[in-house]
Amino acid sequence: MNSLIKLEITRALRNRKFLFFSVVYPSALFLLIAGNADSTTKVEGTGLTLPTFFMVSMASFGALTAVLMGNSERIAKERESGWVRQLRLTPLPGRGYVLGKTASAAVISLPSIVIVFVVAAAVKDVRLDAWQWLALTGVIWAGSFVFAALGVAIGYLASGDAVRPITMIVYFGLSMLGGLWIPSTTFPGWLQDIAKWLPTHAYAALGQAVELGEAPHAKDIALLVAFFALFAGGAAWLYRKDTLKA
Repeated sequence: MNSLIKLEITRALRNRKFLFFSVVYPSALFLLIAGNADSTTKVEGTGLTLPTFFMVSMASFGALTAVLMGNSERIAKERESGWVRQLRLTPLPGRGYVLGKTASAAVISLPSIVIVFVVAAAVKDVRLDAWQWLALTGVIWAGSFVFAALGVAIGYLASGDAVRPITMIVYFGLSMLGGLWIPSTTFPGWLQDIAKWLPTHAYAALGQAVELGEAPHAKDIALLVAFFALFAGGAAWLYRKDTLKA
């Protein structure tokens, strides 16, 4: 499994298009959204200023881009090219494949998180304690495993032609409804109730709690653990199903 992780990381780092959208794109969006925001106006219902709120949102969005978009399309293409069929001839078990893909994608997400933080600190003068920077990096990176597992599941659920539109619908739907682009506190009441149960909402809430100097809420952690188990379990089941068809 370690060899698979190293191979996946190397392949991702060689893909310039992937690196742009997963590393540069989130930082550019942060500057676009928070570029003219002052450092005193707070986002209603959060206690956070606009720059600090969108710093976590765009860091989470960048990690989501890296692990979801990268995994789903790559796996669908590997299935069509026969690469996955070759892996089945090795001693690598199905769970090892799923965990390897998930872990390698999560490693790639780390630069996108850090660069958003650097841009926010340098351009918008966001200042936090040292422990908060470390905790933010840790919780956002750890949370990205949830969406890496979702990317693996979509890669096995969809064909090569269908994987991109399906991934885009999931990607933009989770980003918008989860409050990564627009604060969910501005949503109508019924939509806020839906957003609270989405993994992206819980994901961003981890970082927002750290910015406020608090521990992440147990509900958000439990929700992400449940979604990870669901997505990883679904990915493993789809992998085995695909093996039986082959």
